[in-house]
Amino acid sequence: MDGTRPLADADDGFAAALAARLPEGRIGRPDPGHLEEPRGRWQGRGGVLARPATTEEVARIVRTCAEARVPVVPYGGGTGLVGGQIAQEGMLPVILSLDRLKAIREVDPRENVMIAEAGAVLADIQTAAREANRLFPLSLASEGTARIGGLLATNAGGINTLRYGNARALCLGLEAVLPDGSIWHGLTRLRKDNTGYDLRDLLIGAEGTLGVITAAALTLHPRPAGEGTALMAVRDPAAALDLLALARDRMAEGISAFELMHRQGFDFLAETLPDSRQPWPEPPEWCVLIEVGLSRGLDPAEALQDLFAAAHEPGLVTDGIVAQSEAQRADFWAVRERIPEANRLIGAVSSHDISVPLSAIPEFIARAGPALARIDSFRINCFGHAGDGNLHYNVFPMPGRTRADHEHQREAIKRCVHDLVHALGGSVSAEHGVGRLKVADLERYGDPAKLAALRAIKAALDPAGIMNPGAVLRAP
Repeated sequence: MDGTRPLADADDGFAAALAARLPEGRIGRPDPGHLEEPRGRWQGRGGVLARPATTEEVARIVRTCAEARVPVVPYGGGTGLVGGQIAQEGMLPVILSLDRLKAIREVDPRENVMIAEAGAVLADIQTAAREANRLFPLSLASEGTARIGGLLATNAGGINTLRYGNARALCLGLEAVLPDGSIWHGLTRLRKDNTGYDLRDLLIGAEGTLGVITAAALTLHPRPAGEGTALMAVRDPAAALDLLALARDRMAEGISAFELMHRQGFDFLAETLPDSRQPWPEPPEWCVLIEVGLSRGLDPAEALQDLFAAAHEPGLVTDGIVAQSEAQRADFWAVRERIPEANRLIGAVSSHDISVPLSAIPEFIARAGPALARIDSFRINCFGHAGDGNLHYNVFPMPGRTRADHEHQREAIKRCVHDLVHALGGSVSAEHGVGRLKVADLERYGDPAKLAALRAIKAALDPAGIMNPGAVLRAP
C-alpha cells in the first residue's frame, strides 16, 4: 500500500489521540486488503490502521493502546494461512502495519549477519544476501510479499528447513516492542550468550501475542559453489525415506530440499493449469524433488546421477531426471510451486499442515486414506517437505462434486487427520502457526503443562491482553 486512508470520522477520540502522538499520515483507516486473508475464510475487523516508520513510533502506538486497553493486531505481509492477522471479534483493534519499517540496515559477509527491519520483504532480503555473495536460505512460495517480521513471528519453515532450519534457526537477535510499549534492544550478533531466559525464542513463534518484532539480526550462509536438482520416481513413501537416508550418507548436509509429491498433484495441474510443463508423460504414483548444494570441486549433477544409480539397484527409484540446465531446474521447481495454486482452483474440503516423525510418514499415509474413506469418497493430494516430516495433506471432492457438498463433514475430516497425527507423535501445525484457526486444536492436543505455561507467560507479559487477542490462545 502506498498511502494511508485518512480518518473519516474526526470525532474518533482514540484515533485522534493516537494520531497526535505521531507524525502526520501515520494513522488512518484500514483498506479491505488488511481485513482479508489469502484463502478467504475470514473477514476481519479493524477500526484504525497504524503505519509507523520507526521503532520508536511503534512503541508510542503500543504504549497508547496499552493505556486505553485497545487491542493491537500486528500486520506483516498478510500471507498467513491460519488467521493470525485477522481479528473478527471483540473491540475494534489497531491494525499495526510494519510495511514502512523495511530497511536493511546492515549486511556483514564476514560475520554472516544481516540486520533487517520487520517490514523487509523476504525476496529483498534474499537479494541483499546474494549481492554480498551470501545466502539467506529461508524460501517459500509467498517470499515476494511475506515480510521477515511475520515470518519470524510465525517461525516459518519452507523448502530448505531440512538443511538450514526454520526461521528460528536463522535469527540471532531481535529488536521488539513489548506489550507495555517498552523497546527491547536485543539485536545481538552473538552466537553464544547464556544470560538468562531467551526472549528471542519466546517472541519467535508467538504470532504477535507477546510483542511486536521491529527488526532482526539474521544469519547468513556461504553460497553453495554448485547446485543441482533432480526428480526421482520412488516406489512408495517408505522408499522415499530410504532414498533420503542414502542421499545423506553420500552427500551429508549437502541435501537442501527433499520434497515428496503424489500423482494427484500432477493430475490437478493437468486439470487446472494445462500450460504447466509436466516432467513425465505419465506421472509416477510417488516422486521426490531433490535439491543439493555442494562445495567447490564437486559436481552436483554427477552426484545426483550416482545417487540414482545407487538407489535404482535395490529398487528404491524406478525413474529419474537430473536437471541439465538452470531452465530445467526452474521447470522442476515450478511444478512443485504450482501445486498449491492448482489445489486452490480445485477447492479443498479440508487442508492440513501437519508433521510426524520421519519414520511415521509411511504409516500416516497408509492409515489416513482408509480412515477418511469411512467418512466419504475423496481425492487426497499429499505433498510437502518430507525431509523434515512436514506434509500438506489436503482433502478434495471427487469429480462432479464441490467442497460445498462436504461442508457438513469438514470438522469430522479434520478430526480424523489430526487424531491420527497426534497418535503418531506429530503436530497439527507444522509451519503455518496456530493463529485463530487452530486455537481449539492446540487446546485439544496440547500438553496441559505447556498450555498452562503459555497462559502464564501471556498473562505476565501482556496483563491487559491487548496483543493480538484470540491468536494462539483463546481470549479470556
